[in-house]
Amino acid sequence: MTVPISGGRALGRRRQLSDEVAAYVRELIMSGQVRHGEFLRLERIADDLGISVTPVREALLSLRGEGFVTLEPRRGFMPAPLSRQDVQDLFEAQAYFAGELASRAAEKITRDELEALDQTQRLLEQASKAADAEGIERANHQFHRVINLCADSPKTAWLLQLVVRYAPRRFYSSIQGWSQASVDDHQLILAALRAEDAEAARGAMRAHIRHAGTLLVVHLEAQGFWAGQAG
Repeated sequence: MTVPISGGRALGRRRQLSDEVAAYVRELIMSGQVRHGEFLRLERIADDLGISVTPVREALLSLRGEGFVTLEPRRGFMPAPLSRQDVQDLFEAQAYFAGELASRAAEKITRDELEALDQTQRLLEQASKAADAEGIERANHQFHRVINLCADSPKTAWLLQLVVRYAPRRFYSSIQGWSQASVDDHQLILAALRAEDAEAARGAMRAHIRHAGTLLVVHLEAQGFWAGQAG
């Protein structure tokens, strides 16, 4: 049976929207906005994002398949338990793949790409001083994107993307100390890339990602995220 093109496009848009909702809910959970024991209200999420309930339900079912949320019969969806070790494991996995990409980028990066990174770093520093949350997120994302593309290792970049989706990118700038840590850590990564030192680039990137994970754990602890549970 031939599927009409318009129907295929509609399905594609719906899947994309569902993916975007799933990313939003992951970030809500990973940043401590909602936690185990609290229900995820479909209507509330739909209103917050200005969409219908259908893609929200699809996103939550997808997250259930990932083990990120649970479905309580006749009550609804809630975040699955998330321990300190879970958070640390996610960032350790991210650190491994990001470190490998930085190491490979150090051996291939061009002068033009280094200049692009320098410019992006300046934008990050300006946004950090201005407390511009969107500017911080945009510049930080671009900084890492340039490095990952320089590595020319699409399979490793794909694996990194799988774990990065559990990092609360949208809410990072609200985590105390994170913006300044990015500014400082990026300088060490840049120095290693300029020196074409693969080992130093790997180490600097892994330290940077682990640093971010530690700051997130501290942030969640300050919110009482693990109060009353083993964590």
